[in-house]
Amino acid sequence: MHDDRTLVEARLKRVLEERIRPAVYPESVPLTVTVWTAPGEPVPVAEGLAAPRSPIAVGDAWGAPWSTSWLTVAGTVPEAWAGRTVEALIDLGFDANMPGFQCEGLVYRPDGTPVKGLNPQNQWVRIAAPAAGGEPVLLHVEAAANPVILDYHPFLPTELGDRETAGDKPQYRLARMDLAVFDETVWQLVLDLEVLGELMAELPADGARRWELLRAVERALDAIDLQDVNGTAAAARSCLVEVLAAPAAPSAHRIGAIGHAHIDSAWLWPLRETVRKVARTAANMTALLEDEPDFLYTMSQAQQFAWIKEHRPEVYARVKKAVADGRFVPAGGMWVESDTNMPSSEAMARQFVHGKRFFLAEFGVENEEAWLPDTFGFTGGLPQIIRNAGSKWLLTQKISWSQVNRFPHHTFLWEGIDGTRIFTHFPPVDTYNCSMKGSEIAHAARNFKDKGVARHSLAPTGWGDGGGGTTREMVGKAARLRDLEGSATVRWQRPAEFFAEAEAEYPSPPVWVGELYLELHRATLTSQARTKQGNRHSENLLREAELWCATAALRTGMAYPYERLDRIWKTVLLHQFHDILPGSSIAWVHREAEATYAGLAAELEELIGTAQQALAGDPAGGRELVFNGAPHGRSAVPAGGAAVAVAGPGDCAVTAREGGGFVLDNGLLRVVVDGDGLVVSAVDAASGREAVAPGARANLLQLHPDFPNMWDAWDVDQFYRNTVTDLVGADEVAVHTEDPAEVAVRVARSFGSSTVTQTLTLRAGSGRLDIDTEVDWHEAEKFLKLAFPLDVHTERYAAETQFGHQFRPTHTNTSWDAAKFEACNHRFVHLAEPGWGVALVTPSTYGHDVTRAVRADDGGTSTTVRFSLLRAPRFPDPRTDQGRHRFRHALVPGAEIGDAVREGYAVGLPERRVTGSAEAVRPLVSLDQDALVVSAVKLADDGSGDLVVRVYESAGGRARGRLATSFALVAAVPCDLLERPWEGTRGEVVADGDGVRLALRPFELVTLRLTPAR
Repeated sequence: MHDDRTLVEARLKRVLEERIRPAVYPESVPLTVTVWTAPGEPVPVAEGLAAPRSPIAVGDAWGAPWSTSWLTVAGTVPEAWAGRTVEALIDLGFDANMPGFQCEGLVYRPDGTPVKGLNPQNQWVRIAAPAAGGEPVLLHVEAAANPVILDYHPFLPTELGDRETAGDKPQYRLARMDLAVFDETVWQLVLDLEVLGELMAELPADGARRWELLRAVERALDAIDLQDVNGTAAAARSCLVEVLAAPAAPSAHRIGAIGHAHIDSAWLWPLRETVRKVARTAANMTALLEDEPDFLYTMSQAQQFAWIKEHRPEVYARVKKAVADGRFVPAGGMWVESDTNMPSSEAMARQFVHGKRFFLAEFGVENEEAWLPDTFGFTGGLPQIIRNAGSKWLLTQKISWSQVNRFPHHTFLWEGIDGTRIFTHFPPVDTYNCSMKGSEIAHAARNFKDKGVARHSLAPTGWGDGGGGTTREMVGKAARLRDLEGSATVRWQRPAEFFAEAEAEYPSPPVWVGELYLELHRATLTSQARTKQGNRHSENLLREAELWCATAALRTGMAYPYERLDRIWKTVLLHQFHDILPGSSIAWVHREAEATYAGLAAELEELIGTAQQALAGDPAGGRELVFNGAPHGRSAVPAGGAAVAVAGPGDCAVTAREGGGFVLDNGLLRVVVDGDGLVVSAVDAASGREAVAPGARANLLQLHPDFPNMWDAWDVDQFYRNTVTDLVGADEVAVHTEDPAEVAVRVARSFGSSTVTQTLTLRAGSGRLDIDTEVDWHEAEKFLKLAFPLDVHTERYAAETQFGHQFRPTHTNTSWDAAKFEACNHRFVHLAEPGWGVALVTPSTYGHDVTRAVRADDGGTSTTVRFSLLRAPRFPDPRTDQGRHRFRHALVPGAEIGDAVREGYAVGLPERRVTGSAEAVRPLVSLDQDALVVSAVKLADDGSGDLVVRVYESAGGRARGRLATSFALVAAVPCDLLERPWEGTRGEVVADGDGVRLALRPFELVTLRLTPAR
């Protein structure tokens, strides 16, 4: 037989595009359209419905950036259409390739009831089936003119990312506004041909099945009269019945599909627009669930459910019913799909606490899976948090984006830093926006790395990022792929059902130990410094607010601010979403975040101040009490308590250095600052050991060009290191000492269009050098680093993460090692040789890099730690990080890992001084083992008056200790993160009088619920 395959395939493509798809709507009449544009931000539905309208026509421009227009479409069903299916086709000016990234709409009935959302892949509204001739049609559309930020030429700087700079030029033109007859037979034929055509393209050209499909498609095309597609569609479909009925091979890969719309809680749109995106998508999905009995849909992020509940209660009622029916499935159990690199230990825990509590309270549902398809890498502390929240599975897809190394598994056990293992799945379809294309289904089957021992994967199906969800076309394709020869099988499946089945079929999966590092988007650890500092400051203030309010409640009877703390936590958790905290959202998002953090800080400071004053007593008492919110004692003040201020020990001295600069000495640490304001020596007095590498200078600011190949705010590519400018010239180096208990040197520099001022401070009794850096930053596409070359020989270093630390290599032996050229720390980075180490601590920055080099002169090893301070990408926010910033870092020579933990907390939780009548405030709880750290002290969320204390082992070894209470203790119960009794603790937890004996394993976390005597 002659090979006419390409001829038939080309014929199919053209006939589908030019004849069959247009015949889905064979008859149409125009609708009349009127419009009202809201003058500012979106208005309530009632106001939008009642506003006066003006005429507008197809082809007219509408929609200034971020504006909202209320359209009314009206018409009458022609008498000749009686008994047929009629739909309204409403095209706001859509680009079919950009669902979720441009204008959208929500359709309402005249009474204000939401009907469904409109987007480029979902432009239809069912009017009636069957329709009555002469039936009037009246619909209202709340149309959002969201501008296109990520266009066909991506990453171009644009001012459209903030309403304040976007201008008022209309962004769109109304396209089709018709009432039309929907021919379901033709629509079904389109799906038949699409599925078979896409399957053909994935089969071997010399395989029999491909040719069987080709001939069936050819017969169907022959059966179609191109001048009467509607009249011959049924005949064409009959030619395809046999090939569509052929069952899949028993060994076929099995795909569990779940309807989904991964909606970014903010990204190329502000938070307020996400509220509407979620409502549009949920309206669509609840309607689709009613139409398609086999379809299942899942939505994560409790915050998004809460938005629907607050802003669109009618849609929420439909959601609740669908959840109760088991069709609309809450997933993930987190408040938002957060970043996991940067949130603190407590914040990461509270993501699950608040998310799972919401799903339990609203739906009676408890998730056992964490659902994070798009998060930019996962820390080694996360498995234990997932387990302590009562969950046991994880889904993500983003690791498939890694640039260098292909992850070796799709289904595996992920082991965290404490040894906790979580059953984890990466969908081999390699997208969380699957559309049921044949290429996607075939890729999932081919790509699946666990063939031979497992054959089951998950495919989140629906338009995401900007929302939209699953379409009726996707559901129709899935139905054809349920059991089709040559294809993987597809069936709708809830996430929990998938995980249970996958776990059962794969009882001994491989194990991956440690962090799941994403070899991409590394610059999200640095972009938008103000957002990151607002997050860190909020986390610290929340720790203090809970501690002092709980102490005041038990000591003085002060009312505990349950509702305020709950609201503040949820706001902080929202801003940890994986495009807000990472700094990859538009300017509007980060401008609002900065204002939000400022408001939260003021409110938390008020809560802290009120509680501390209640504990300190009458201000007229005249005693100055020092409150210590850190988990370690300092300055004779116990952790979590307060005492009358005492003079600091020791003296500080500063002397001029020969050749320029100064020498700072407090008997514990001797620091030499040269004439350029750089640290050339830092000697730990206890060991006599020099921390700074010979011939090197620390506290060195370095400037790199920063223009990645893609994803400007997200990425830093390794070639940035090829060019570096050391900022060594100083405008001023001078002694700057105002407090007799400290000595300081002030250094001023200027470079480009920017200036920087640093203050290097050594305090009496302290073994750390504090460095405050103030930058007035006005650079473009530059990367600013702060370098510390250290005389330490080590193949690995420790960086703090949630409830512990994780080790990373200092070398680049393998491609996996080399790819980690930018990584995350929380409060410290620690490097050590046996018996001696150095810590660098910070409350300000997350991104860093560590490199090593062997010196030519003495053969010693220099290991350099560099903190990432500022970037200046121009997309999606063209003014990222411009303006003034303040950073804090500290160098701690001679530090063991415990010192790194202690100083890391101390630098971010400064002592507070309050005048009162009390002599001291006893801590509610205290520990006698430094390796055991209290991460939270709070009252139980159920209002019972119980005290909740969270403790973890911080050094990476086994630790025994006793948690003593300063109140009569009735009961002590180990709990999960949701404060429910839990038997999952692996270490020893034994009540012991007014205290609890603990024996914890490395990095083990335990939550204790303590009941005081009342």
